[in-house]
Amino acid sequence: MGAVEGTSSKIRKFAATSLFTAIIFLMTFTPIGFINLGFINATIMHVPVIIGSILLGPSAGACLGAMFGLASLIRNTVMPNILSFTFSPFIPVPGTEHGSLLALVICFIPRILVGVTPWYILKWLYSLRKGDSNAQWRLASLFAAGIAGSMTNTLLVMHLMFLMFRGAYASARGIPVNEAYGLVLSVITVNGIPEAILAGVLASAVCVKITSLPDA
Repeated sequence: MGAVEGTSSKIRKFAATSLFTAIIFLMTFTPIGFINLGFINATIMHVPVIIGSILLGPSAGACLGAMFGLASLIRNTVMPNILSFTFSPFIPVPGTEHGSLLALVICFIPRILVGVTPWYILKWLYSLRKGDSNAQWRLASLFAAGIAGSMTNTLLVMHLMFLMFRGAYASARGIPVNEAYGLVLSVITVNGIPEAILAGVLASAVCVKITSLPDA
């Protein structure tokens, strides 16, 4: 009986992971991956990864993060913009005739960690009030986990972009190299913080009934 239940649980987890993967690709290639906040178009493409991490655990979350990275790689290859060289090795780096494999680090590592960080942050916050099912604490913890997942993506992507492609990034943006980090910080502040708050709101709204976490 236990084996049957275990198989059923794995099937449900696989089905849920597949559903979240479909949502990630849908958001990546359609406008629904963005929400207009008035002053910016905030991306929510990483939110299914965050929610998947909370509902399914860090292993499934890491897989969803990898799918987010894959979707980003495909989008930046077939629908390139001025910074696509930082996400796709198939797009030439400015000033050269070839891409860089370092783009794969930026494309995948932060996104995989987005699927891991929320679960561990939530586990830690829940442990601080062990045995206490206070709804307000649970909601605040979910909000914090959503913010942590979003900022993991923003901080890592922007800093890796700066460290690995500083000159090319400055060239693509049309600014001197010594102003590149200031622009990185500006993007983190103007885009990253609102996106993190939005991720926290969505994660807490969707996962509000979660009183215990799945196994790692």
